Amino acid sequence: MKNTLNLVDCHQHLIYPDQYPYSWTDDIPQLAGKAFTCENYEELVRDLGDVRTIFMETAPDHPHGQAESRFVQTLADQPDSKIDGLILNCSPEGDEDFETTLESLHHDKLVGFRRVLHVVDDAISEQPLFIQNIRKLAQHNLTFDMCFFARQLPLACKLADHCQEVQFILDHCGCPNVAEQELDPWRATMSELAKRPNVACKISGVLAYANPDNATSEAVRPFVEHSIEAFGWDRVVWGSDWPVVCMTSGLPQWIDITLELMAGEEESNRMKLFHQNAKRIYSLEKSSGLAD
Repeated sequence: MKNTLNLVDCHQHLIYPDQYPYSWTDDIPQLAGKAFTCENYEELVRDLGDVRTIFMETAPDHPHGQAESRFVQTLADQPDSKIDGLILNCSPEGDEDFETTLESLHHDKLVGFRRVLHVVDDAISEQPLFIQNIRKLAQHNLTFDMCFFARQLPLACKLADHCQEVQFILDHCGCPNVAEQELDPWRATMSELAKRPNVACKISGVLAYANPDNATSEAVRPFVEHSIEAFGWDRVVWGSDWPVVCMTSGLPQWIDITLELMAGEEESNRMKLFHQNAKRIYSLEKSSGLAD
């Protein structure tokens, strides 16, 4: 089946260490100092079928965020590029002229922004300027990817409530502690967050939180299944989290695990997860070439 897979990968990182420093990779042997390029990704998915991607900002060291954005825009402009959407880096908590930032990064494939929030003070997402700037995304039909730890999910609820007109996507199923199989209180807070209709959930990243010796379908199954149960089939998208997934496994293995977990599901639901929801939620303007 894999060679007929229709897929929009909603969480494709790219690492070009010859362009920018990524100090967050320094203590990760699988990533430190290594390049993970468009060509590397394309080699991994070459025989899978019709695979398109949404680039996810890769948190280069300050002040290289906007430089990364412009560099990846050039990659997306290549005629053979698999990149159909761009989610770029932003710092809403300190940007007094956020509207100008949005205008400066305009691109036909721009679909949203992200600020990683599990590496900063919890109070940042509650600051008035942060909330004010995130609200502006709705005026441009742009999304915001939320990256919170499981313990921070109440903050995700508050942010979604403050910005009800904004389409949010929760990354990595809320970053649960898969290694310790810590389902509670994660389950309850995921269900609470799912009550917000402006929030979708990305089925991604869970392998990175698994025990490297047990990065299996059964280890991630309860977290994936509860995420889908809570948000429903119309509000879930799929992401590889490549190359972060390489910390415990790899992109081919994550695809195999996902296919195993979805083996008993109706084809209509699989299509929603693998590409249909992504095209709608991220308002992909460019046709991905995927059948509906």
